[in-house]
Amino acid sequence: MANGSAQIVQKLWSYCNVLRDDGLSYQDYLEQLTTLLFLKMADERASLEGRENPIPEGYRWADLAAPQMEGVKLEAHYRETLEVLGKQGGMLGLVFRKAQNKIQDPAKLRQLVVELIGKETWSTMSADVKGDAYEGLLEKNAQDTKSGAGQYFTPRALIAAIVDCLQPRPGEVIVDPACGTGGFLLAAHDYVAHHYELDRDQKRHLRYDALRGVELVDGVSRLCAMNLYLHGIGPDDDAHEPPIRTDDALRAEPHAHADVVMTNPPFGKKSSITIVNEEGQADRQAVTYNRPDFWTTTSNKQLNFVQHVKSLVKVHGRVAIVAPDNVLFEGGAGETVRRRLLHECEVHILLRLPTRIFYAQGVKANVIFFDRRLGSETAWTKTVWVYDLRTNQYFTLKERPMTRRDLDDFVACYRPGDRHNRAATWSERTPDGRWRPYACEEILARDKVSLDLFWLRDESLEDSASLPDPHIIAAEIADDLRAALEQIEDVLEDLRRRVKT
Repeated sequence: MANGSAQIVQKLWSYCNVLRDDGLSYQDYLEQLTTLLFLKMADERASLEGRENPIPEGYRWADLAAPQMEGVKLEAHYRETLEVLGKQGGMLGLVFRKAQNKIQDPAKLRQLVVELIGKETWSTMSADVKGDAYEGLLEKNAQDTKSGAGQYFTPRALIAAIVDCLQPRPGEVIVDPACGTGGFLLAAHDYVAHHYELDRDQKRHLRYDALRGVELVDGVSRLCAMNLYLHGIGPDDDAHEPPIRTDDALRAEPHAHADVVMTNPPFGKKSSITIVNEEGQADRQAVTYNRPDFWTTTSNKQLNFVQHVKSLVKVHGRVAIVAPDNVLFEGGAGETVRRRLLHECEVHILLRLPTRIFYAQGVKANVIFFDRRLGSETAWTKTVWVYDLRTNQYFTLKERPMTRRDLDDFVACYRPGDRHNRAATWSERTPDGRWRPYACEEILARDKVSLDLFWLRDESLEDSASLPDPHIIAAEIADDLRAALEQIEDVLEDLRRRVKT
């Protein structure tokens, strides 16, 4: 992060610690920054560019920052502003929908408006500076593991490697159906912008039409919209459709299709909703999606996302989806999905990810790369290449975070643009090689068509001298216990549901 961005992050984040004493979470604070920043930048752009302010009169930044706006009057006006703007369409409705004032002390709200946001001229900063600053805030928010915000933040090193492999091109439509705070969309935008000389029409397409995302949670949609907006992506008025929408991506068949899909769906095995009965008792019920384009009906959220992205991408389109280990070996619906995916698509790479690289704890995940193909009597998948970045690799979020350099060898093995000339690094003479192919026939013959493929010798099981630090071992044990507990709770939930019916 550049010095200018880092200074802004530090300045804004230091004030968060003050508000934490009043009970605000990191995400609450970040949402307040988002709504106020949007108001301030809309005011600046209208003034600097001589354009009409998209904010209705009476609810603009100048109204909020007026000298007479103090105390209860400021608090009431801010609350009314959020309510009025939340009913608007386009970007306004996306940013302000269901927004609430979480700052209970009017004096602190006034300081945030006047001292922190009001003293900066945000529109004159480069998109890199203010965008990187906001990304820094999002990452700090993800580090608050108690809030669960980490599930909306994919490690940027992993995103960069995936984008380098899929190589989005000018004119293509890139979609993330579980976009979180927008990491994949931003990285795709930057890749196209920096790797190609774009003409005027291509630049316009990249800003307004190339990137599309869906996010289920209103507050996270707000953060994503602002993240894109600060990077110069999307409209600042109602002339164009916002790049993302708040919705359940699994709810219905896609009405438009993508050239590239990159996504990291939220962790957690089951899709569920909370039902409150007549006695006021709450109960969580599993959600299944009966879609004609799905191969099978299941309440497993991850399997549903795999099916959804297959429908979402165009024929010959490219997909990279982060999926937990259970997607690779689970029976029943899992076997059906894997068998059909191997047949109807060209599944060409499985990247086994290291543990402890996500802010959401207890995750063992992989990236599945595949291309959609036309209908065929024979399976499109011929060979699945596997890169094991997990075995004998130890990362932590603070002391030893994974960097883009740690993925250089994988990207080199992937051979973007020349993937049909891949060469294995594993053989009987080089048993420590992390890159090897598996024939589709071999996979189809495995129990439940399991894609849980590994071969490297785990040094920690044989040599105590090679063990990682004790705190890393303890953390991995805790992660395994959390994952086991989640599976037990899923079983208990199913049993309770069967008893009730």
